[in-house]
This record gives sequence, C-alpha cells and structure tokens, in this order.
Amino acid sequence: MKNYFGSILTAFLIGLTANAQGLLNKSETVFTHQDTLRGSITKERAWWDLKYYHLDVKVNPAEKFISGSNTVRYTVLTEDNRMQIDLQEPMNITKVTQNGKELKFERDGNAFFITLTEKQKVGDVKEIVVFFNGKPKEAVRAPWDGGFSWKKDKNGKDFIATSCQGLGASVWWPCKDHMYDEVENMLISVNVPGDLTEVSNGRLQSVKKQKDGTKTFNWYVSNPINNYGVNINIGDYVNFSEVFKGEKGNLDCNYYVLRDNLAVAKEQFKDAPKMLKAFENWFGPYPFYEDSYKLVEVPYLGMEHQSSVTYGNQYKNGYLGRDLSGTGWGLKFDFIIIHESGHEWYANNITYKDIADMWIHESFTNYSESLFLEYYYGKDAAAEYIIGCRKNIKNDTPIIGHYDVNNEGSGDMYPKGATMLHMIRQVINDDAKWKSILRGMNKTFYHQTVTSKQIQDYINEQSGINFNRVFAQYLTTTQIPVFEYMFKNGTFGYHWTNCVAKFDMPVRVKLNGVETWLKPTTEWQSEKTTNEDRKLEVDKDFYVTSSNIVE
Repeated sequence: MKNYFGSILTAFLIGLTANAQGLLNKSETVFTHQDTLRGSITKERAWWDLKYYHLDVKVNPAEKFISGSNTVRYTVLTEDNRMQIDLQEPMNITKVTQNGKELKFERDGNAFFITLTEKQKVGDVKEIVVFFNGKPKEAVRAPWDGGFSWKKDKNGKDFIATSCQGLGASVWWPCKDHMYDEVENMLISVNVPGDLTEVSNGRLQSVKKQKDGTKTFNWYVSNPINNYGVNINIGDYVNFSEVFKGEKGNLDCNYYVLRDNLAVAKEQFKDAPKMLKAFENWFGPYPFYEDSYKLVEVPYLGMEHQSSVTYGNQYKNGYLGRDLSGTGWGLKFDFIIIHESGHEWYANNITYKDIADMWIHESFTNYSESLFLEYYYGKDAAAEYIIGCRKNIKNDTPIIGHYDVNNEGSGDMYPKGATMLHMIRQVINDDAKWKSILRGMNKTFYHQTVTSKQIQDYINEQSGINFNRVFAQYLTTTQIPVFEYMFKNGTFGYHWTNCVAKFDMPVRVKLNGVETWLKPTTEWQSEKTTNEDRKLEVDKDFYVTSSNIVE
C-alpha cells in the first residue's frame, strides 16, 4: 500500500461513510404489541409442537361469510396450560373444545389465549377443536394486500380465492400463525355451492354432495406446509392433466382453469413441464411428489401456494405481457408459471422461520427465472436477464427486515437478491459446484424452516469461500460498493469503498482488454503496471460501480 493513496482520499471516504449511514438511519417503523404477538415465538406458542390440522370450512359467497372449525393436533414439549391461537378481526372464534369439554379463552386483538384444563404432560399428543366464523378481510390488491377475493367470471359465476402471505393465514382461519412451526400434514374440507368446484392443496380425496345441494371437497396434504401456503380456490373450473416423468418417478400434474379458458390454458401451460425439467436439473426433485403439482386459475396475479400454485397472468408471456428485464428474454416464458412454481423449492420446501428473512424465498426464486432461461437458451441469455432486471432495484431500505415483529424487508429482495446470487456464482467460478450447492441446499434443508445464517453458512461451507461480508453488504445495507482505482507513476491502486467494514468480494475486470481477477478489500492495494495500462472495466456481472479517481 502507498501512503499517497490514503492521504488523497481521507476526506472523501469520511463523506461517503456519513452519506451511507444516512441512508440507513431513516426513521424507524414503530412496532406494536400486536406485531410482537404475531411475529415472535411467544411463550404460549413455544411449549407445543404442531402436528396436524383438519380445516373444515363452509363458504357462503352470497354473504361473503365463512364458518367452520379447525382441529389442531399437537405434541407437548414442556408443561403449560395456556395456548395462543391466531385469528384476525373481524373473524371470531366462537368455541374451543378439548375431548368434548368447552374451554375458556380470551382475545387480545388478533390473538386468542386458550386455557387448557387437562394436564399437558411432556410427550403427550393432544387435540383441540377451534370453531370460528365471520366475514374475512376482503383482498384489496391480492396477493400483496390479501384476504378473500370475491369475484365473478365473465359468465356471472362466483370466482373466489384466498391469498395471505405476510398478512397471515389467520386473516381467514384460526391457526398457529408463525412460520417456525409447520404442520406436518393436514386435511382441508371446503363446502361450496353445488355448481362450483373447489381446489386446495394436496390431493383430492373425495367430493361429497350434501342434502342442501352444496358439495364438500376434501383435500389431503401429506407433506409439511406453511400456513400462508394453504389456500381455497372456487370457480367454474374444468380440469386437464398430464404426468411428468421426473427424478423421483411419475409426478401427477393437474390444471384447473375457468371453463372458457380450457383451450388457451392447454397451450400456455406447456411451460409447466418445461419448468419442472429445468428446475429439477438445478434444484433437485420437485419436493412434493406425494401431493402432486397443480396450477389453478385465480382472479388475481398468482401465488406460490404449495402444490396448488395459483395463476392469473392472463395467459401471456412475461409479467402480464411485460418483460421485467427489458432485454426480450422475459417474454420467452410465462412469468407466473415459472416464478411461482420456483417457490416450490424456495418458500415451500425451504421456508423462512421469520419473514424478516423473506429474501430466502424471493431472491432464489427471482434468480430461478434466469436459470430457466439458462437451461433453454444459455448462460448469456440468463446473465442478460439478471442484469436487465437491475433497473428495478430501488435501494430504499435493507433487504432483511426486523425480526420477531412480522416485518419483511425491501422489495429489492427480488432483483437485488437475485443479482447478489449471480455475483456469488461468479466468485465461486465453478458451475458444477454452484449447481451442487443449489441441489444440496434443497436436500439438506428438505421440508425445513431456516434462518439467513443457515443458508449463508451452507453456501460458505460448500463453496469454501467466506461470503459473510457480501451477504452483509447486499442484504443489510442500501449501499452499492464502489471499486475505486487509480493509475499513478507506474502503479495501479484499488480498493472497495461505500461498503461494510472489511468488505472483500473478489471481482473480475478487464485491464486494457485483458480479463483478470482482483481481490480488493477496503484497504488500498497496489501493484506495478505499465504506462499503457489506463483502461479498466469491471465485469458487468457484478452489481458495483467503479471510479477512476486520480489521473
């Protein structure tokens, strides 16, 4: 290191640091008692382990009213007698029983605290039955501001669906509404008007005609499922199917679409087996063979509901016909089929424990879009797509949110998170190893809930490279690293600035047209060079900026 590099830039670096800190010291969101009840593993949640649900719901479209019960089976981990079950206003719990005996409960906003009278011995497997009813929140802008979508198709028939990520499953049904504890399996029974079809998660076990002319559809989910992944879809559906011959054998694929859309769906949904082929290559076997794969048409854009991926992309390629990358590559596939199905691996197989780590779902799944392109069109197409999507990065707030208060971070978790993964792949510089990391991750964390640290540690260990400062930079700050360099007196100097302490990401550059790797840190480094070496270009695969500060 040369002293003149440091002396020239001292004031400049101090100014950059102050500005960067200002980006992050925005006024903090004020979190409430209700946020804590919703987002933390409370004492009333921690003592019991969720095993099974039987969610039994009657849907009355005319009155936008639902009623029913949820049987909750659990194992006692430590002795206690106070249990938290969540259900959001204006929904209401009307009764709770255990072994036929009615239990007392009290409401604290969106949380209900039930007092159990039976002895809760460690290791015991017990059940309660929670009865509920009400007019659930109507979705304002599903799936982002979700709830129940009460719509009509063009023939005037009811077209209804649920969506509740972030908002929480308790917006419409009573449950242990925290992501850390997934139910191991469940039965979903939904009663609807007799002229309609209902589709939920898992496999259809039976359809029962009731005396009042309604029908009850019973769906069984045999794999662990997160709460927001549970859904109801009701419409004048027709069904077509196919069998995908995958890595674990035959995978049943069922498609439910509105009657008038059958012909266009049969053409558009050809992207589904293409997706399965590409993603099984990159991520390993589809994680829910036992529960099948379904695409279900809904009256909103779409959502990653486990084994019943919902679809509302108007049978267009791109995102409602638009290319989010601006490169043309985004029109090569139906965005909702590819993106929402990618979540079967990252969201439904590997699931965040806390929504603050939602990047685990969205960064990998956004990145999966480029992997789909790479599988069919090559690495250059995939890279162009990733780089093109950078224009959607806002750098408004950090990608990782606040923990224990049900707070997700910036929407940059989509394009910025994907470009971070793309850079990590560049640094690893071994495509076979990168693919083994993605496949190994889905095997190691199969059907598990995880933290950011677990995912980061796995990538570090498997790659043999410590990416902790890269993760810190792109997930916890809004700063774009600056690769500063200078040529002076036959010496080439460079370092990282506008970044976290000791940031040390290697970077690929072209120096006078010759590709080379550099290993800059936040400390100035220098090396001898020729007088002709004046042109430097940072590889476009890296989401950084560069600055030649001294000539």
